[in-house]
Amino acid sequence: MPGMGHGLQINDPTISAAFHTALMHQLLIIVLILVVLTLAWNAIRTIVYRRSVAAGTFDAPAPERVRYPEPVARRMLRITFGLLWVFDGILQAQGSMPLGLPGSVLTPAASTSPGWVQHIVNVGATIWSDHPVSAAAATVWIQVGIGAFLLVAPRGYWSRAAGAVSVGWGLVVWMFGEGFGGIFGHGSSWLFGSPGAVLFYVVAGALLALRDNSWETTKLGKGLLRGIGLFFIGMGILQAWPGRGFWSGQADPTATPGTLAVMVRQMAQISQPPLLSSWVRSFGSFDASHGWAVNLFAVLFLVGIGTSFVSGNRRLLRVGIVAGAVVCLADWIFVQDFGFLGGVGTDPNSMIPMAALFFGGYLAVVRLPVRAEAPMEAPVPSAAPTAVPARLLDRLSPSYLLRCLAALGAVGIVLVGAAPMALAATNPNADPILTEASNGTPNMVNYPAAPFTLTDEQGRHVSLKELAGHIVVLTFLDPVCVSDCPLIAQELRMTDQMLGTSASNVDLVAIVNNPLYSSTALTAAFDRQEGLDHLANWTFLTGSLTQLHNAWTSYGVQTEVTPAGAMIAHSDIVFIIDRTGHTREILNSNPGKGSAAGESSFSALLSSQVQQFASS
Repeated sequence: MPGMGHGLQINDPTISAAFHTALMHQLLIIVLILVVLTLAWNAIRTIVYRRSVAAGTFDAPAPERVRYPEPVARRMLRITFGLLWVFDGILQAQGSMPLGLPGSVLTPAASTSPGWVQHIVNVGATIWSDHPVSAAAATVWIQVGIGAFLLVAPRGYWSRAAGAVSVGWGLVVWMFGEGFGGIFGHGSSWLFGSPGAVLFYVVAGALLALRDNSWETTKLGKGLLRGIGLFFIGMGILQAWPGRGFWSGQADPTATPGTLAVMVRQMAQISQPPLLSSWVRSFGSFDASHGWAVNLFAVLFLVGIGTSFVSGNRRLLRVGIVAGAVVCLADWIFVQDFGFLGGVGTDPNSMIPMAALFFGGYLAVVRLPVRAEAPMEAPVPSAAPTAVPARLLDRLSPSYLLRCLAALGAVGIVLVGAAPMALAATNPNADPILTEASNGTPNMVNYPAAPFTLTDEQGRHVSLKELAGHIVVLTFLDPVCVSDCPLIAQELRMTDQMLGTSASNVDLVAIVNNPLYSSTALTAAFDRQEGLDHLANWTFLTGSLTQLHNAWTSYGVQTEVTPAGAMIAHSDIVFIIDRTGHTREILNSNPGKGSAAGESSFSALLSSQVQQFASS
């Protein structure tokens, strides 16, 4: 019957199963890439060994490439954010991500922002909603790949490239996924994660993309700490700004709770272990009673920590680092509630990456890299006149080669995710899996289609037998319907567009499904209204009431006149009949809420099924 009237649940089994299947297929591709790189490493290592033996340089020390080890601050940032990216990628593999992310994460992130921000976020949300499986799977591997890239590339061009990739993807997530971190919205606060967790990933990536000599002095660390200090002071002033609801909170149970108390209570309601939920609820109750004092504490600490960072004094820096770590940890537990719980958490929120940044800045000030003395070069035996000349392979050490191939493997992981994401972003049609999840998969059958002879819009007789040799897409429509039938008609029109040149071998046929209004004048008017009259392969058939009843009965289509004849209730079904006149598939064409995504999803499914029979 018309009108599905419901949307997909975020844990829909069809979507979840397709998502995990896509992840497994892409994992197999990644394993194949790693196997090929492993074989390449062994082959090149063998070639290098044989050349070294032939040249008589096997025992000679490898040339010194690095004058000092990776700076401690850089290594800490690289490993920390590498692990964070991997963790975020693992979170994206949760079964609720394909359908849950747009409504639970993307749209709420921009709900209080200006219209232009919401427009940008809606672009990303639309792409994700139309292609939930491919987008969700792509995000998993992009973020795991970026994390692996950072972890396996400690120095040189590969490492700086990993930082640059982290910046690029981080900005995409910050704009489309976090709505610019809510900085343009109402009620933004450092306590809630403003200016967005991934923006700290971007800053870390930019630091890692710098040349090695940037870490040789305290200038970089001091500049980073001063920048973070100014950020803290700014967040403290914003937190103290009156009229934003953060100074509210008193023992009176009838009073309106403050902004922080409301936020904490919402976080306590997400799915999580009872112990964690009780901690958050307890803090929410405390803030509801002492909101003014809690906000004063937050303001003083933010300004105080920021001031210590800006000062540059090492003693004050140590105090600020410890105080910042304590406050960040407290906020992460009691306000942000760890950030990644509830089934649609995409990252541990802002406190962990923020703390990693100011720790990295501190280490860049107090732990400068120590230059190693240039080693005494051992004499290298002169090569015999017949020795193999030195080439690029001869200068590759096994460890350097391993790092290069490991970095290539990480790039491969990123590309495995980026390729389907790019295809999804350029495909305006929603995935067929959405229709399958809503209406069920096509019912595959193989039996002779019931014959019919009816009349088209011009009064000509048309029979199923005359359509032999073409694929027939058959449905039943009400020419005076104003709800589902126009949507189904648009699905068929869109299907014709998707078929392209194959449409010349396909007939789109509808039979009137209204016992009260069935004239050719009405079918012709319906065609003009829905833009179907210009399709050469479209036919809307009608006939006498007896002929129509026979067709409805033969194809199992239910038709019911509702009280007072207000509308006709009927089945929404599409039959695919092959060239030999056999019914091969039956699809539920129920358009549900009639969204553009639903229409294009069904059209994509129908066109793909038709093309299978057209090519056979």
